[in-house]
Amino acid sequence: MTKTIARDESQHHPIRLYLVVWAWLFVLSACSYLVDYFGVQGYLRWTLILTFMLLKAGLIVAVFMHMAFERLALSVPILILPPALLVFVAIMAVESNYTYLTRILFFNGGG
Repeated sequence: MTKTIARDESQHHPIRLYLVVWAWLFVLSACSYLVDYFGVQGYLRWTLILTFMLLKAGLIVAVFMHMAFERLALSVPILILPPALLVFVAIMAVESNYTYLTRILFFNGGG
């Protein structure tokens, strides 16, 4: 007679992983606050703040939403499609400005 052993199918991640991710989130938040503390201005400020924000969001999605542990077929549509949509929205915004300026020139008799 063969004994069957019940296996737990859920994933358990070590607590060390979560502590490391929380530490990185703390460091990235501190860096974001330091940008304001040191008075960085202009495009560099916004680039740094957005970079830190995207890094924090990526850590949260990858670890706490378990995207780093999912199959490629599930994670690719979730991680690739939103940036692709943003690219298409940016292209449409550029085209709309071109169309608007062309119409202004045409209806105003060429300037």
